[in-house]
Amino acid sequence: MATTQIVLPGDVVASNQLPTSQKRKIGRGLRPNPTTHEYTATIGGLLEVDYRKKAAQVSAPDARYVPKAGDLVIAQVRGSSIDYFHVYINAHSPPAILPQLAFEGATKKTRPNLKPNDLVYAKVVSAQKNMEVELSCVNPSTGKAEPDGLGPLTNGMVFDVSPGLAERLLKKVGVVALDEMGSRLPGGFEIAVGCNGKVWVECAEAGVRGVCAVGRCLREMDESELKEKEQKKLVNRIMGDLERG
Repeated sequence: MATTQIVLPGDVVASNQLPTSQKRKIGRGLRPNPTTHEYTATIGGLLEVDYRKKAAQVSAPDARYVPKAGDLVIAQVRGSSIDYFHVYINAHSPPAILPQLAFEGATKKTRPNLKPNDLVYAKVVSAQKNMEVELSCVNPSTGKAEPDGLGPLTNGMVFDVSPGLAERLLKKVGVVALDEMGSRLPGGFEIAVGCNGKVWVECAEAGVRGVCAVGRCLREMDESELKEKEQKKLVNRIMGDLERG
């Protein structure tokens, strides 16, 4: 049997509303109160309780990403015209353009030869209603690709995350797991995070297995609200599995 009800951040969920088994799984969006044995909702959404599976969580649809000037995004090239690359940000965003000369040091002879499905790490320059979003792979104030590392993304893999986790990764708030992974993976890894919920990962030395390990870490961080100690345990588990092959 399963039940659902709407909860808001701060709502108290009584213990008798949840499965009583010691093996129950309390998931995303519920924080325990050690003194009262009750739980507090940390996000708004549907409180889903499945007594058969002995599980409970708050399910909330991830907010849609809306481009705004200054955002970093990972975009996919869909085609090109004389002056622009036409790129895709996500299903909810307007079409986007990237000037072919909007790369560090680019001229008509040296501009990158991007093909459909190639990826770029870019900054939103303009995002106005009923107009195409304009991107750039140089910092508008300096004409340089740094410090954000803008430009084409080669090799590696892209993982989808919630816009909320993407924001935390960009701000480096409460996400120690990736630092832990970087210190333990042979050669570390490169990462680019887009506000549009895309994360590009490349592990030159650890290869595909290393990339997939980072992707697994991102997925589990996104699905659960893990504190620092829990994130370190997650990394230990992932690295253990990786080392065992």
